[in-house]
Amino acid sequence: QVQLVESGGGLVQAGGSLRLSCAASGSIRSIDLMGWYRQAPGKQRELVAIIRKSGSTNYADSVKGRFTISRDNAKNTVFLQMESLKPEDTAVYYCAARRVLSTEMNYWGKGTLVTVSS
Repeated sequence: QVQLVESGGGLVQAGGSLRLSCAASGSIRSIDLMGWYRQAPGKQRELVAIIRKSGSTNYADSVKGRFTISRDNAKNTVFLQMESLKPEDTAVYYCAARRVLSTEMNYWGKGTLVTVSS
């Protein structure tokens, strides 16, 4: 089993930046991909960014050029650097992880709230 704990959320003004962290613990060797999702009030959860074991990444079109996902393997931590934040980025951000051979995310953190004011 894997446990994921997010941190770094908060209130920021439009145009500002914020860095989210996700600390993983447990059977981390079973994980081959991690990512960030977000869910705004009244909306479905959506993928924001993923990072693979190889280090390759993918981003939602809405955050390309503004968000950067990265990882520190030594610390078992994944980050999401968010820049040029917009009010529409307001959401609860969740860290997620996928097991090897899985086709879906298997582990989820409890989320951290990001609020962007205009």
